[in-house]
Amino acid sequence: MNSSIKNILLGSAACIALAFGTTACVGDLDVTPIDPNYMVIENAASMDNLFNKCYATLAMAGNSDVDGDVDVDGIDGGTSGFVRQMWNSNELTSDEAICAWGDEGIPGFNFNSYDGSHPMLRGYYYRLYTAITFCNSFIAMTEKIEVDPVKVAEIRFLRALEYYLALDAFGGRIPLIKVFDSTGEPAARGRINENDYTGYEVYDYIESELLDIEGKLAPARVAKEGQEGYGRVDQVAAWALLTRLYLNAQVYTGTPQWAKAKEYAAKVIGSSYKLFTDEPVNGYSAYERLFMGNNGSNGAQVESIFSIMQDGATTASWGCTLFLIASTRDANLPAWGTSEAWGGNRALPDLVDKFFPAGNAPAETLPAAMKVAANDDRALFESVGRTYSIDKWGTFTNGFAVTKFTNVYSDKGASHNTQYVDTDFFFFRVAEAYLSYAEADARLNGGNATPDGLEKLNAVRARAHASALQAASLKTICDEWSREFYFEGRRRSDLIRFGYYGGNTSYTWTYKGSSDIYAGTQFPAYRNVFAIPTTDIVANKNLIQNEGY
Repeated sequence: MNSSIKNILLGSAACIALAFGTTACVGDLDVTPIDPNYMVIENAASMDNLFNKCYATLAMAGNSDVDGDVDVDGIDGGTSGFVRQMWNSNELTSDEAICAWGDEGIPGFNFNSYDGSHPMLRGYYYRLYTAITFCNSFIAMTEKIEVDPVKVAEIRFLRALEYYLALDAFGGRIPLIKVFDSTGEPAARGRINENDYTGYEVYDYIESELLDIEGKLAPARVAKEGQEGYGRVDQVAAWALLTRLYLNAQVYTGTPQWAKAKEYAAKVIGSSYKLFTDEPVNGYSAYERLFMGNNGSNGAQVESIFSIMQDGATTASWGCTLFLIASTRDANLPAWGTSEAWGGNRALPDLVDKFFPAGNAPAETLPAAMKVAANDDRALFESVGRTYSIDKWGTFTNGFAVTKFTNVYSDKGASHNTQYVDTDFFFFRVAEAYLSYAEADARLNGGNATPDGLEKLNAVRARAHASALQAASLKTICDEWSREFYFEGRRRSDLIRFGYYGGNTSYTWTYKGSSDIYAGTQFPAYRNVFAIPTTDIVANKNLIQNEGY
């Protein structure tokens, strides 16, 4: 069959054809990987198509629009998108978001009651391993077909990123598949020694891959949509992922790597990518323009180290930024650049409190006035016709609306489609390096930022026109992570790193760990990692389930 995806190779809106054999669905990847004959690879042009597919699996659910020819067998195109799966697992489980929908798996996320049968976590797991299999296939074919070494380094980066996300979500017992394997032998997919199930092996593999390709990737190539390089990773992306890996090293291995996190954050900060600080345009602040329909070309792209590209005309998807826009709005909210309005996800009071610590968040207020009330451009909430509290978690108007992501163009231009969106997802932003630097600096200084770290923290706040901090403890920095990155799919990991997630912590949030206790309660520390899907545990005798499940 022939289908098209956005041409990520050249960073343009042109489409290319992918040549497939019988099917594009992938089931239990730990047992039955894709047959290498499934994708017709005959020449360099075919390799270009597979190269694009390795990128496209992060942007689209399959090989055609919306629900068609989905990559992951048994999961519809709406719920199986990468960004949607990552977002649900890291935001609905945290102190930032709650969803009104009753779909199977949503309550388990809302109230931290997931297990090995959770359907959406199973979808996330298989989405990641689907992507890994595409990458392994590409790398294996380079033994037969000559490919630009830079492209090979890029695919190795994508594979390392996918392994990082799998490690972060499912822990160190995940299968580590370094080569394309068509045998399906379970022994090649899990470790035999049950005492070898720690995060060390996967962590070390990710680190070694990134360090090896660091000098093989293209140097920083800041570009806007339509220019060569936009949407492709470069050397700075490797630095950004190493920063994130080192920042979480203590969680994954028990050994902190704060100095390395600070070192690589400094590399990112010193690169040609920059914190986007332009003056407002048509009333939209620099921060707002990071999340708008033309964010790939409105100037904000200078902050995006890796953009997952979206185009309403060529990459229709329910599971990327359309999900972030439509799921946070209903028909009663102002225009947001798409006809879709699903009314599901909204802010927990705990997120609103990050901007209004005195508990004085204003009622019946539009986003423009909310920013003024908070003295912070990042307070992108609406409370008109809504409640601050969430007495009824299944009612969308219980909880402030989050208007952060939109398909509106900051220059008042027209989007490419009235339903699907053009808003790119900025997976790595330079602001992350600034906050990583400040956090690592504080941890190396007994828990309080030095003037150097405080400077980085305040640079991010200054962009949002928030007042400068005179001091910053780890708790302050944790809150700043939320203020800057809420609803971007990372909060669960941050809470774990600061010791605020599972276990006997000092922190609860609304409905934490229970649908019956509004103020929240503690849940066991073993839930800091998700269960490996039961389907793989049953299918592969060499896998061992994570403790507690």
